[in-house]
Amino acid sequence: MPFAVYLLGAAIFAQGTSELMLAGLLPEISTDLGVSIPAAGLLISAFAVGMLVGAPVLAVVTLRWSRRAAMLAFLVVFALTHVAGALTSDYGFLLATRVVGAFVYAGFWAVASVTAIQLAGPESRARAMSVLAGGLTVASIVGLPAGTALGQHLGWQSAFWAVAAMSALAMVGVIFTIPGGRSKTTPELRSELRTIRNPGLWLAYGTTALSTAAILAIFSYLAPLLTDSTGLSAAWVPAVLAVYGVGALIGITTAGRTADRRPFTTLTVALTGLIAAAVALALGAGTPWLAVPAIVLVGVFGFANNPAVNGRVFTLAGSAPTLAAAFNVSAFNVGITIGPWLAGLTLNAGAGYPSVAWIGALFAILALGTVLLATRLPAPLHHSAPATCATTT
Repeated sequence: MPFAVYLLGAAIFAQGTSELMLAGLLPEISTDLGVSIPAAGLLISAFAVGMLVGAPVLAVVTLRWSRRAAMLAFLVVFALTHVAGALTSDYGFLLATRVVGAFVYAGFWAVASVTAIQLAGPESRARAMSVLAGGLTVASIVGLPAGTALGQHLGWQSAFWAVAAMSALAMVGVIFTIPGGRSKTTPELRSELRTIRNPGLWLAYGTTALSTAAILAIFSYLAPLLTDSTGLSAAWVPAVLAVYGVGALIGITTAGRTADRRPFTTLTVALTGLIAAAVALALGAGTPWLAVPAIVLVGVFGFANNPAVNGRVFTLAGSAPTLAAAFNVSAFNVGITIGPWLAGLTLNAGAGYPSVAWIGALFAILALGTVLLATRLPAPLHHSAPATCATTT
């Protein structure tokens, strides 16, 4: 795997820390800004909305840009939104910075994923995406608990400053590892639009959205679940989030080595395991020795979906993957939006924090249904590497 792919994974780590860290900071943000826990949780959904819109829009706007120039522009704006967020005490303004930051983060994901796929070659699509998404997994292991600890001891704003600094370091990495200049062959919007009409792609997007909703319905409220239902002190939350991240890294690494050869088997095993883990968490939320292992298994099986579903999207997209990848980022963020939103509705209705695990199990069952439907579709006709738009220049 080329070093530049790992660099892109590191850049995703920097930005992904911001995406994830609010799950551990909801109590602090809620208290500091004077809003409820579900309202603070909307900051997670707002980030998802920004990514939902940003991926396809920026994929089209930057279609003929230098890949390096596009990624650098996205990182600059992302860093500035976190500086602004750290300086505000207004909930509405913070919400707006989350949307804008997510908008450009989505653009980075879309450009970086196509670049990584091209660098890795057609036989290693899923593995390249596991490296890229592995940055997000490492963010859950290191960035999330570190951000939670910073927020608990130095104020939640300190976590935003840390993300801005890491984004600046990511810019340096992009400058030195991604070549500048435009490619000799550039993407064609007409070809990109023709590709996304493939019904199999939209079924894959459904799997992405539903499996992500399953994870985020649970993950978004892990901190209050652990303190209110499981009975752990707030000091234990970063540690539990860290072992959740270790489970996620195990899942995505293992699946990255099987998904290129057996995508449907990988998805079926991962989603079945996620359903079982979510049910175990719902039933054992009040007992630490049951709840914590279940949370780890949610990480293992939840992240094991990622390489297989991403690899399938690029296989179906063939030689026009830019817009297809962008819509997959949007699908990912549909899940991030609806998962916490529906879980928040159950909490507002007085169902209690274990209910979020039942919501997660329901989404995972629906995701498994999309996989079973996809197995009945004809095999994709495209197997060649992206040639016209997946460039590093």
